[in-house]
Amino acid sequence: MKLRLEDITAEAKELTFVEPEMEVNRILAQGPVREYHVNAPIGVTVSYYRAGTDLFFAGSLKAQTVATCARCAEDFKASNERAFRLVMAPKSIGMDGDPGLRADDLEFSLYDGVEIDLGPLVREQLLLALPTRPLCQDGCRGLCPHCGINLNRGECQCRSAQPDPRFAVLRSLKIGRN
Repeated sequence: MKLRLEDITAEAKELTFVEPEMEVNRILAQGPVREYHVNAPIGVTVSYYRAGTDLFFAGSLKAQTVATCARCAEDFKASNERAFRLVMAPKSIGMDGDPGLRADDLEFSLYDGVEIDLGPLVREQLLLALPTRPLCQDGCRGLCPHCGINLNRGECQCRSAQPDPRFAVLRSLKIGRN
């Protein structure tokens, strides 16, 4: 979704649209977070207005994802939502050379040209909404490290208290009795 700069006025406007999921999936497939796949277009609601040359955006997005659980390796569906806000200033103000990064910088960006493309903003916000470690549920019990059974589906027959292998030598010691 692109907005023309001349259409962004001091009066706040609201816009609802869907962003195709293909570009996000392409980024996910190439990046370090490969456990996720977006399986439907991303729903976006954004309000925007202008104050001088600065542009203000606030909204939310919602996406349906499929991920592989980091503990039990099962695929699961999840709904990801994120509220966001962003201030954009013209690139001509010359803030490109500032090497310092502050917490407020995550909500600040620069624009150039006569249009604002909201696609990169939506993709960035969705990637930030994804948990760093996908879990099918908070209490996921994962896989048994010995037999590999999914402990969410049932119990295994493995001994639950395996001795620490670092102390195996100590078990062979015989302590003399007087």
